[in-house]
Amino acid sequence: MYKFGVDEAGKGPVLGSMFAACVVADSDALPEGLRDSKKLTPAWREELDAALRDTEGVRIGVAEVPVERIDDPGTDMNTLTVDAHAAAIDAADADGRGIVDAGDTSEERFATRVMEAAERDVAVTAEHGADDAHSIVAAASVVAKVARDAHVDALADEYGDVGSGYPSDPTTREFLAEYVRAHGELPACARTSWSTCEDVLAAAEQAALSEF
Repeated sequence: MYKFGVDEAGKGPVLGSMFAACVVADSDALPEGLRDSKKLTPAWREELDAALRDTEGVRIGVAEVPVERIDDPGTDMNTLTVDAHAAAIDAADADGRGIVDAGDTSEERFATRVMEAAERDVAVTAEHGADDAHSIVAAASVVAKVARDAHVDALADEYGDVGSGYPSDPTTREFLAEYVRAHGELPACARTSWSTCEDVLAAAEQAALSEF
């Protein structure tokens, strides 16, 4: 039986940090209704997050990967995901055997890398779709998504409506375009290495050239 689960949220957005969460708990201590956080409403995610935090014997660790690390040319998202999973495991003081949502095409390779990166002496299994198949990973998925949602809310408080932060979101793309038009540069919350940001800058440059 797995004693802890780990998942991340915010790997793909063009804005803001990525978060990973580790939940340590007995299976019978987990609240009802846990599943992949993307399939839950924000209100239900928040209720489940609160229930997990209020349950005796449940330990939670959250790790944040800011845009500065994501944009570092010396790293890649697979490595950052490994490091985030390991940091969440350490933050939760996890022990024993756990299962993580695989962030690599090779489940075995991802599990090995997480074990090597973690300071805790743990045994890790990685599985694609683990947040759908295992309640303990679904719990971690919920905690990570709630942390990511709170982060996006904080960005909105600072910048105005930024949308979901995903490249496919028209509100997010419009926010970036408007910010660049107004300031001549991308906001500090943007992942400048993402192609979406490059496209916005290129469009702004082309628009400026057309004025001459």
